[in-house]
Amino acid sequence: MKAVIQRVSESSVKVEGKVVGEIINGLNLLIGIDEGDSTGDADWLTQKILNLRIFGDDEGKLNKSVLDITGEILCISQFTLIADYKKGNRPSFIKAAKPDQAIPLFEYFKDELRKSGLKIESGIFGADMKVSLINDGPVTIVMDSKTKI
Repeated sequence: MKAVIQRVSESSVKVEGKVVGEIINGLNLLIGIDEGDSTGDADWLTQKILNLRIFGDDEGKLNKSVLDITGEILCISQFTLIADYKKGNRPSFIKAAKPDQAIPLFEYFKDELRKSGLKIESGIFGADMKVSLINDGPVTIVMDSKTKI
């Protein structure tokens, strides 16, 4: 699984002009699911994201996690993160998980995040979504569960 993690002061997602998810002060997550991903990847990513210290403490140092600040999380599924762009100029998405695998894993991931007690919102899997955010910092981190140790 791949994640683009953005620290935000606010973020929202619309589908067909209607807001389906919105947060303040937390993380906007773009999540890509590879055909080889499993619940183990989701578990690892969940723990890394929840404990990632990218929020400022009283001295302005990045020492606090989204858990520490009781932040909110907006999850957006984004298969384009699994793009293979090595050949030519048109990316291939053949390695992205098909919906029958990706949807349950995305739901599992969100359920694991919800266990933290934080507010978790999301877009609609497979929909044409319009995401708005105010990136705070900016702080943006890219994670790939395949690179875990």
